This record gives sequence, C-alpha cells and structure tokens, in this order.
Amino acid sequence: MKISFPKLIWFEKESVCFLDQRFLPLEEKVFSARGVEEVAYAIREMVIRGAPAIGIAGVFGMALAEKRGLSLLAAAKILKETRQTAHDLFYGIEWYLNRRREDGETRPELLAEEYYRTIVERCKRIGAFGEPFIKDGARVLTHCNAGALAVAEYGTALAPIFVAKEKGKDVFVYADETRPRLQGARLTCYELVKAGIKHRLIPDNAAGYYLSRGDIQLVIVGTDRVARNGDFANKIGTYEKAVVAKENGVPFYVAAPTSTIDFKLESGKEIPIEFRSENEVLYINGVRIAPLETRAENPAFDVTPAKFVTAFITEKGIFKPKEIRKLRDV
Repeated sequence: MKISFPKLIWFEKESVCFLDQRFLPLEEKVFSARGVEEVAYAIREMVIRGAPAIGIAGVFGMALAEKRGLSLLAAAKILKETRQTAHDLFYGIEWYLNRRREDGETRPELLAEEYYRTIVERCKRIGAFGEPFIKDGARVLTHCNAGALAVAEYGTALAPIFVAKEKGKDVFVYADETRPRLQGARLTCYELVKAGIKHRLIPDNAAGYYLSRGDIQLVIVGTDRVARNGDFANKIGTYEKAVVAKENGVPFYVAAPTSTIDFKLESGKEIPIEFRSENEVLYINGVRIAPLETRAENPAFDVTPAKFVTAFITEKGIFKPKEIRKLRDV
C-alpha cells in the first residue's frame, strides 16, 4: 500500500501557497503569501509549523523575495526573526544563500523546489532506517506532529510508521493530544486517518499510564534542534515522555534530518526556547477557561537530555547520542 501525503507548500503564479494548518482537521484551506512579510507571518502564526517544514517555508520565502527583486540579506533577517528554536529555518536560509552564490542562473522557484526534494529524500531514508524498529503488531507513542505536515511527505517521527504500514505491518499509534495547540489531536490524527493507520488519541498526561502497563513498545518523536552532545529540543511535554519511557524500559527514539542538528551548540542548555502567547493557554477556541485574574506561561519547547535517548534516526543511519558529533563529517 502506497500512502498519499497532503501537499504542504508550493508556488502558484507569483505567490507561495501553504496548506493552512490552523484550520485542520475540519477544513482544508490555502494561505497565499505574495511577499516575504506574508511568508514570515505564515511561519510565525503557525500556518505552517514543524522544524523541517519551517526550513522549507524559509527557503520558499527567500525565493519569493528574489523574484520580487528584494535584498536576500534583508529577507533572511525578516524570516530568521519568526521562530527562534527550529534550527532548520536557519539551515534552509543559509542553504539558499550559499546555493545562490554558487549558481546565479537557476530560477528562484527551482532552487526552492530542489531544497524541498532534498528534505523529502532525507525523510524517506529516515523511514527506511527506522522501520525495522517497528515490529508487526507494535504499539507506538508519538508526541506533537512530525509527519508530512511538519516536514514533507513521510515526515520524521511518522516516517518509520508510514513505511511499516506500506510494508504491510500491523501498527497501532497512541497520539498525545499535545496542548496547548493540540497538534497531536488535530494534525497527527488527521495524517493517521488519511494513511489508514489504527490509532487512539490520548491526553498528554495519560502516556505514563500506558507506558507503565506495557501497552507501548517504543516512543518516536521529532525534534526542532539537536545539540552536539545529543540533548534535543522538541514540543513541550517531550521531556516528561522520555523520563517515563526510560523508567519503564521503553526505547525512546528521536527522528530527525541532519539539518536539525546545530553543531555550534555544545549542549541543550544553549538551545533558545520560544515562549508563545499566554492566550494559547488561557483560551480554547476563543473561550476563556481560567479566571480573569490568572496569568499563564507558555513555553513552546522543552529540552530532553541525551541520557534519555535510545538512538537518533537520521537519513544517514542510526546514531547513539554520543555519536552525534560524528555526523558533521559523515
């Protein structure tokens, strides 16, 4: 069975178009960006989200800026200020600048599509390397969304699951809801339904219950940035899942293309953590759920120490946290 994936981002005439993830799973709307500021808005307001997908959006934004005759350095500054934790955004923008220095002839949209294809191929390899960890009948826990909507086609954390499905394996997924923006409920479940994969949505704080009962054989998550020592940042709540998985002897894997590794950072202590609006916590669908006097804090990510990671699944193979440094030379 070959899985069909949603179209994430594309050029249409003089605009960059996005599948607007703010309306999923109930509506499939398209957001069109006619300028780099609108691409920046799409990244900042989570029209598109997920580290590698943000990187792709950054590259498409650079291409759009060039088509408009704008300064690439000015465009890069605007785009880099949108989200601070996801390393792929910075990687993608620097990739575009370097490719343009090497090649002054290729049309901007073709360069952007080249980068998109590069990420797709990396995700396919992540799926191929990670699939053997998923035995027939396995039950897998995920957190947030790291499939086609967060990356491109196969995604990262969902890639081994999709490949296992395509090979005919019986796989079952427990999907964390992922508060406060509910990417697991809205987006991961949307993708699992489309792929015909059996699953259950669970509250974020129910994962420990299922891990302690032996109902889960492995955990696979994505990541927004990995430090040289194997510490990594991912959607808030990931750290808790890693600790509980280790306590219960359940393997904990991190799936990521090497574009997510920030070799400039020695440890997770140096990873910048984005804080988002408190209203994401205080309101649900426009309805306030806390007293008017209550304030909220809303860190979008947490950092999981390398000691809780069984292995990283990358497009270059499987690596222990202590081996991450080697990837710079692989």
